[in-house]
Amino acid sequence: MIRCLIVDDEPLALHILEDYISKIPFLQLVKATTNPIEALTLVQEKLVDLVFLDVQMPELTGIQFLRIANGKAKVILTTAYSQYALEGYELDVIDYLLKPIAFDRFFKSVQKAQGVLQPTAAPIQPEPVQQQQQPQHDFLSDFIFVKTEHKIQKVYLNDILFIEGLKDYISIFTPAERIITLQNMKKMEDALPERHFIRVHKSYIVSINKIDSIERSRIFIGDKVIPVGDTYREEFFKIIDGKNI
Repeated sequence: MIRCLIVDDEPLALHILEDYISKIPFLQLVKATTNPIEALTLVQEKLVDLVFLDVQMPELTGIQFLRIANGKAKVILTTAYSQYALEGYELDVIDYLLKPIAFDRFFKSVQKAQGVLQPTAAPIQPEPVQQQQQPQHDFLSDFIFVKTEHKIQKVYLNDILFIEGLKDYISIFTPAERIITLQNMKKMEDALPERHFIRVHKSYIVSINKIDSIERSRIFIGDKVIPVGDTYREEFFKIIDGKNI
């Protein structure tokens, strides 16, 4: 296992990388922190192998962190600003990830880290992603705005397949992308029209017209299987029954 540390002053960035790390079998998260001094202590005590390090932090910049750490752990820089790339590589970082970080780009980066830290390990390939057809908009004027890490993004309601709640943020899944926003499920549920969306689990809201099939208490949307929670089962099947012919 490669022991990982995340250092970033933005909680959303921490949550995203925690989620990504949890999907990689050869990575083990030791700590996710907004405190670079705490992180330096872990590095200096050699308790971590790989650091995901933000460049822009108020107490200590990523570049300053690198110089103090002096090679005691390998580093992947994460930032929204490309101008630090050259300086980072001069300080022997493994990679430089520009935010917002897509999972496939993250995976390539950690494969590179694995090649450095575990040169004899067999590479692990990600599961193939099933391609889905782009939807046609039935109601082009219906959309919501959500705040992501670096911008406010328009999301067309007819693009949404389902929404997943994870800790302090939610993920909005469309055929084209996954949009992550600091938000709670209740507020998102209230913002969506009831005729198109339904809460089926404490962690899931689904688009009714994107449901491919239902088997017992499982909803199938593309290759995603979504459970129907006990609390929401009766209301869900009442709505589904009302649409049966």
